[in-house]
Amino acid sequence: MVKENQHSFVTLLKCADVIIGLISIITAFGIRFYVFRGFWEVFGLDYYMRMMVLILPVYFLIYSVFELYDLLSYKPLLAETEKVISANLVGLVFIFVLSFFLRVVDLSRMVILLFALINTVLSAALRIFIRLFLRSLRQKGYTLKRLLIVGWNHASGELFDKMMANRNYGYDVIGYLSNLKSPEEKRKINYIGQISMLESFLKTCRVDEVVISLDYSDLPLLGEIIEVCEREGVKSSLLPFYSKYMPAHPHVDEIDGIPLVNVRRIPLDNLMNSLMKRSLDIFGSLFLLIVLSPLMLLTAVCIRISSPGPVIYCQQRIGRSRKEFTMYKFRSMQAQNQGDMTTWGCRGDCRRTGFGAFIRKYSIDELPQLVNVLKGEMSLVGPRPERPFFVEKFRDEVPLYMLKHLVRPGITGWAQVNGWRGDTSIVERVKCDLFYIENWSFMLDIKILLMTLVKGFVNESEEL
Repeated sequence: MVKENQHSFVTLLKCADVIIGLISIITAFGIRFYVFRGFWEVFGLDYYMRMMVLILPVYFLIYSVFELYDLLSYKPLLAETEKVISANLVGLVFIFVLSFFLRVVDLSRMVILLFALINTVLSAALRIFIRLFLRSLRQKGYTLKRLLIVGWNHASGELFDKMMANRNYGYDVIGYLSNLKSPEEKRKINYIGQISMLESFLKTCRVDEVVISLDYSDLPLLGEIIEVCEREGVKSSLLPFYSKYMPAHPHVDEIDGIPLVNVRRIPLDNLMNSLMKRSLDIFGSLFLLIVLSPLMLLTAVCIRISSPGPVIYCQQRIGRSRKEFTMYKFRSMQAQNQGDMTTWGCRGDCRRTGFGAFIRKYSIDELPQLVNVLKGEMSLVGPRPERPFFVEKFRDEVPLYMLKHLVRPGITGWAQVNGWRGDTSIVERVKCDLFYIENWSFMLDIKILLMTLVKGFVNESEEL
């Protein structure tokens, strides 16, 4: 079975990556000098092949960092493809940096760019094929890890339901041990016996992994259970009964050997991550302000002609660290009837001008917020900011609502591109916002911006 030969599997995958790398550089060289033609290269193909001796080991390291050799655990195909793209972008930067330090000025930049493109496509295709193949095997019951649950509660029941709903996670739950048999009959899971049977069960039955999910009353048994698993050479994982309060990717600090689990540690706490995001905001907002300036100027003229009043509408919103700021929008309502701060807008609102309804539908009214981004009050991507009245209202009504203020609010966000905008569920919006905050990456921001380009401009609900 694949999972029993993981080391050999990774070795074969690395060999495949070597072949892909060599094919990519040969193909890139051929396209550049035999298809596009032009001046003959100072360096022949043999030079690029020797260069791959330096590049491939670094690519192995980069791919390992991006977990591209961990194909046995379940990951969505899109997420895997994003990692391949990110890894190859890092690899491309490394090649250019290497050529700079080696002072290789006659190296063909087009060959390197073509190599990166071809290598990305082939590497992604290989991993997608492998994952689809493994999924087909898992659907037939092969390559599954035999998992035993020790203890039973709401958390372990929820885990079992998710594993049974999706075999691609790669687990076959063989049963559970608990001092109290669960009265639930809706779940078809085998009750093996008391927790004290763990050692004898591991000796007589093959178990690949143990999930320890104890209630508070059984916590004194935790140390003994872990020791039994380690004596029998079985991997163990902890599923705390308080898991609903834990983030998807908890961060552990250490004080003199004592671990501290951060309940709400976010990637943007990291200085480099924060600098990367702020750089994207600055350059992105400047670029968009320049490119969209004709559209913004035309919009301003049309607003002035269509109804009397100011072109820009200013509204107070709550941003990062719960600080209030002034958000800018193109005015879409009659100047004397902008409405109060305690009501939602709705489709067909009589306060809107004809042109205002148009710019609201296509989100053109949001463009002045690029100035907010440039000022550092907002970001291109992030949770949408809300008015002070609704922040006070939702903080008590919606669980975890206030956590959205851990980061800068955004013009667009994960909730918006997934359809949760306007007069839609606040609870679902907050779920999307928390997913974004806890799983932020530079590539996720790029993905959301691209999704906004594809489907994020048309505002069916016409949110205020």
